[in-house]
Amino acid sequence: MILAAGRGERLRPLTDRTPKPLLPIAGEPLIVHQLRWLARAGIHDVVINLHHLGDAIEAALDDGSAYGARIAYSRETTRLETGGGIAQALPFLGTDPFVVLNGDIWTDFPFETLHLRSGDLAHLVLVPTPPHRAEGDFGIDGNRVTRSARTHVYCGISLLDPALFDDAPTGAFSLRDLLFAAAIGGRAGGEIWSGRWTDIGTPDQLDAVRRIAS
Repeated sequence: MILAAGRGERLRPLTDRTPKPLLPIAGEPLIVHQLRWLARAGIHDVVINLHHLGDAIEAALDDGSAYGARIAYSRETTRLETGGGIAQALPFLGTDPFVVLNGDIWTDFPFETLHLRSGDLAHLVLVPTPPHRAEGDFGIDGNRVTRSARTHVYCGISLLDPALFDDAPTGAFSLRDLLFAAAIGGRAGGEIWSGRWTDIGTPDQLDAVRRIAS
């Protein structure tokens, strides 16, 4: 699932008329690059949630076949945030663990390597806490994600078991709340990613990615 419903507030006015996933990088929309990454990893069935300028995303991607994907769209009449958006899309996602990818990141992460250990509800990809954050959200002990020694943050790539959402609230809520609970309960595995990764949240970050990708 690619999370693509956000407003992209920090990128305004660029995102007033163009949804963040359609911002061009190296001649193609960001989300097209993401679909190609997933296809190369053997992931072809993709769910995309839509809210802000969602019609433009659907018009640009259609059924996804041009990019090696088969896309189903989950439309949100009101924005459901990360957790609520995934919860609404569960009927599209089936009963097996599924990959979640934030629609605003640029990375060379090898998605085909994601693995969920037996009994875990989530496998999180973490990066070191960025300088603008006083504290991270997670620690990691071997391959176990914890809430102690909060030296890292979730980077927007994960493999989730649908059972993570069994007791989820209705309506809008943050995926982070469920990930915190899984970590506290000892049911979250993870890894640290040291390769290329940028959260495209500001014009400067967008420009940096465009320089890398050009």
